[in-house]
Amino acid sequence: MGDSKKPRCFVLLTFDFDAESHEARVCPNKPVKLSKGQFGPRVGLPRVLNLLERYAIKSTFFVPGWTAEKYPECVKEIVRRGHEVAAHGYMHENLSELEPHEEIEVFTKSIDSLTAAVGQRPLGFRAPQWEFSQNTIANLVKFGFKYDSSLMNDEKPYVIRQEGESSGIVELPVEWFLDDWPIFEIERRSPSEVFNIWIREFEAVYAENVPYFMLTMHPQCIGRASRAMMLGTLVESIRRRERIVFARCIDLVRQIEESAGLE
Repeated sequence: MGDSKKPRCFVLLTFDFDAESHEARVCPNKPVKLSKGQFGPRVGLPRVLNLLERYAIKSTFFVPGWTAEKYPECVKEIVRRGHEVAAHGYMHENLSELEPHEEIEVFTKSIDSLTAAVGQRPLGFRAPQWEFSQNTIANLVKFGFKYDSSLMNDEKPYVIRQEGESSGIVELPVEWFLDDWPIFEIERRSPSEVFNIWIREFEAVYAENVPYFMLTMHPQCIGRASRAMMLGTLVESIRRRERIVFARCIDLVRQIEESAGLE
């Protein structure tokens, strides 16, 4: 296949399907805070899934184990529509705050819950709050993950190295301003502002031939009507460029492995 046919940029629309996992852990007696997360499975997720289906896009959903246990039919529907389910802690724990044995327990429970819900073991991981401990990379190797999506030290995929040695784990890097939560829920920006920020970043990396553009979104956030409409407009704008491929995380990782294109 000639270079003119090869993808110029992989676009990954990823979703953290947290529901109210974090709130159920830290403030289980606050119904309003819980309800914020519950908007995800009730309204946001169906809207997101329908949007992805409309554009024939397959995506990756990072799901806490607790969410898979509470909303198994939602997780099954994600898989039924051809999307990937990857791990995202058990109750959205910050790994840097855990004792080593607690982190092991979180990984174990998360993997068991997702495997029970979807019938296969997750191959990808995203750290809740994008926080690692000193043991997390070793645990990713121990538990057989193929990739992680939590670090911010590059703008394209690479293989994580630890103490000078390859871990074998592919990193799919992330960025806070390419995450819907801080930009919508903390900074309170409008959909038009977020569209301008995201499309400008895409156009910039595309112009520089960076072969990778990832967004991190949450059904309870991006699933609001005006925000989902903005995401559809963004997809349409990105699609106008040549040699764009929308992909699940695992599909990109497998292509990287097959081409042995990273060191």
